[in-house]
Amino acid sequence: MSVRLSKSSPGSPPQGPLDWRAMVQWLSQDNVISAEEARRTVARCAQAESAQHPLVRLAAVAMTRASDGKPLDIESLTQWIAGRAGLAYLRIDPLKVDVGKVADSMSAGYAERHRVLPVQVTASEVVVATAEPYLTDWVDEVERQSRRTVRRVMANPQDIHRFTAEFFALAKSVKAAQKSGANSGAASFEQLVELGKSNKQLDANDQGVVQVVDWLWTYAFDQRASDIHLEPRREQGVIRFRIDGVLHPVYQMPVGVLNAMISRIKLLGRMDVVEKRRPQDGRIKTRNPRGDEVEMRLSTLPTAFGEKMVMRIFDPDTAVKDLDALGFAQHDAKRWEALVKSPHGIVLVTGPTGSGKTTTLYSTLKRIATEEVNVNTVEDPIEMIEPAFNQTQVQPQLDFGFAEGLRALMRQDPDIIMVGEIRDLQTAEMAVQAALTGHLVFSTLHTNDAASAITRMMELGVPSYLLNATMLGVLAQRLVRTLCKQCRQPDDAASREALDAIVKPWKISGGWKPYKPVGCVDCRMTGFMGRMGLYELLTVSQGLKDKLTLAPDLASLRRQAVADGMRPLRLAGALRVAEGLTTLEEVLTATPPLD
Repeated sequence: MSVRLSKSSPGSPPQGPLDWRAMVQWLSQDNVISAEEARRTVARCAQAESAQHPLVRLAAVAMTRASDGKPLDIESLTQWIAGRAGLAYLRIDPLKVDVGKVADSMSAGYAERHRVLPVQVTASEVVVATAEPYLTDWVDEVERQSRRTVRRVMANPQDIHRFTAEFFALAKSVKAAQKSGANSGAASFEQLVELGKSNKQLDANDQGVVQVVDWLWTYAFDQRASDIHLEPRREQGVIRFRIDGVLHPVYQMPVGVLNAMISRIKLLGRMDVVEKRRPQDGRIKTRNPRGDEVEMRLSTLPTAFGEKMVMRIFDPDTAVKDLDALGFAQHDAKRWEALVKSPHGIVLVTGPTGSGKTTTLYSTLKRIATEEVNVNTVEDPIEMIEPAFNQTQVQPQLDFGFAEGLRALMRQDPDIIMVGEIRDLQTAEMAVQAALTGHLVFSTLHTNDAASAITRMMELGVPSYLLNATMLGVLAQRLVRTLCKQCRQPDDAASREALDAIVKPWKISGGWKPYKPVGCVDCRMTGFMGRMGLYELLTVSQGLKDKLTLAPDLASLRRQAVADGMRPLRLAGALRVAEGLTTLEEVLTATPPLD
């Protein structure tokens, strides 16, 4: 039965749960909606009874705001009622909630009954999210039980319902795993003396452990994480996600539970569960909540406090991204497309670890791997399984490295070859030999810019005449965070001046529209959402070949490459800033300075 909001006396706050009719009246009184919109809303909502929360019910009607005609969604309505009730508005960010402490502050049944959710617990205060600002009968009891002051905040009722189920289920699974034997000693340098006191070990197939691992993956996919870190520490285990290149703490749990999670994941990745003294690699394929296949590459490493695991999550759409989605400017996209259509030669992709080289190579190979050509790769390890390629993983323990893999591939009638990395002269010579005999070879190097890749090949011992005969081009790249389009704002004049200082010497004109990060609920108040590539493409022209013959210095190679149409990384980044896609600070941090 619905309870109407009423005022006990003039000026006193309303009492009882929210009622949609009263809220429509308030929206009209506050000039949020017009009187005509209020009448329309009442007529539509009165047609049928509903057990939905009033905020959800009114959001479904799609009322339009009187000031700008925009629809009032549930977040807008929640913010409005929060301001009316004198409460702070909160968009619940699960990455910032300590689930263990939250679950200890009240029971799941109590939270569901009162439709509230603790979101932060400190030594003196419990912050509780509610969607009923005028119901406070639970506050005294929570303060008495927790021995802390309750501070109420207003949150979306759908978020409260969703996260109440998720947070308490996770906490329950962790506690269940602990009861199964999570307090056993961990094999770390400081705890070796504790071994033997308890023979009770956590089973990797324990239901609590299985549920926590399932939650971990679902959570990581939902949060757009690229890497999951499971890290044992002295007192507890720590879970962190890398999102848009930045690590975020996610959860802390007993070391025993973390070890059981790692054992569970190793089991699924067909790794040696017993072996914890040496690094191991593995892979798992699963599905995200949308039903898409997701591949994860696993890596373990023994540390002082136990075995650490990192899971690299590969975006299922990576291999089919076009050049624009990767971040290529039109200027470089045309030149890159022409380069990769060459019948033979060497194309290098260079940049530091984590700069997106693998994504660029896989996406490029995917587009040129037609049924008419044989594409072969030699990798360490195989990053992503791609059915269109013939992929081979090097195995150093069997004396099967990149050079041996390349030598074997030459007898496999290849058209296109991708070598994971050129690390030594032997591999470089084999790559050159493959290019000389009519194959298109792709590989990677770790250098700061495109021109340095050519000098690095010469430093390895490859003669300049062989580079002249085989080298087609070098692509250097970096990744920078992109601005959140929901909250970015035009930047001030100072940024425009700094931008002009980089761009003007290159005689590139345009209406600069730099933006700055602000932060909103969609981007977790960071101001950034996603990442994009910055590219520097050097093509080997006749002018560059002439310089190579004369034992060149790096500066002369760069000047020639620029004359041939190369735009340096910092300039490429500045142009992206001018388009309002990223910030100058991001570009200056990620790219080497201009000469």
